Amino acid sequence: MNNRRQNVIDAAHKLFIDKGYQATSIQDILDGSGISKGTFYNYFPSKGELFIAIFRSFYTKIRHEREKLLIGQDSADIEIFIRQLELQLMVNKQSKLLILIEEVRVSNDEELKQFINKTLLLSLRWMYNRFIDIFGESKKPYLLDSVIIFHSMMTHMSHFSYRANPAGTPDIQIIRYCMNRIVHLVNEVAESGEQIIDPELMDTWFPKFTNQLDACHNDLLHSTTELKKAINKAIPCDEDRRRAIELVDFIQDELMQSDKPREFLIESLLATLKTGYASQIQAYMETFEESINSCLSR
Repeated sequence: MNNRRQNVIDAAHKLFIDKGYQATSIQDILDGSGISKGTFYNYFPSKGELFIAIFRSFYTKIRHEREKLLIGQDSADIEIFIRQLELQLMVNKQSKLLILIEEVRVSNDEELKQFINKTLLLSLRWMYNRFIDIFGESKKPYLLDSVIIFHSMMTHMSHFSYRANPAGTPDIQIIRYCMNRIVHLVNEVAESGEQIIDPELMDTWFPKFTNQLDACHNDLLHSTTELKKAINKAIPCDEDRRRAIELVDFIQDELMQSDKPREFLIESLLATLKTGYASQIQAYMETFEESINSCLSR
């Protein structure tokens, strides 16, 4: 069933790219994936939900690949962050997600527009957490402003670089250029004490997306990030670190990607995680388990 569902996602993604989201009909998707209308609606309540499933599929891939780059590495290393962003941009270009985003932005589908906005906030939140890793807790009050500037800088540099040179400037060159600028900016605003947006406001933004992100998922995202940091620091063996992070990812995906998370699977994965690694990361495991129980009881 999961393979057939993924086949529908893959077929629809190709159709959305070739014909456009608005121009692609449900019948086009049925013909392209070889399923009946009843089967389609068993998988997806609407074409919009299918669109969201496509984005979630690629977002999950990006998140997993980003985390792999951190295994056994210093999270404060700017070079690792640059490689993570390069990977993210590469997947976005290959999948042409940005083209779909632009089409949705000018559509009349408010639910999908809200989903795109949420996706942007998730990206900013990830960058903000990585900036804390890189620049330290002492600069935390100024890092959301810096992330927003950095994100805008990369977006516009990529756009105008392409207009000036259709052959394109390598992504890593643009990322490194913007990162070099932002390092100086972070130090400057921290020294001056200037702040526009309080980072704590991020926690008030996410609950607005009630259809796409439950309130408990905010805590889950935070506890997952902190647990992975602890794993990278506390577990010396590369293979053990990789395995522990995979277990955390499986649990998070089950809770966030499924309407009916499989409790027996989550309990089994959690037991494995506790048995193998809990002694090194006990405090973070307790917080992670609390966020899991919150999601299961919602």
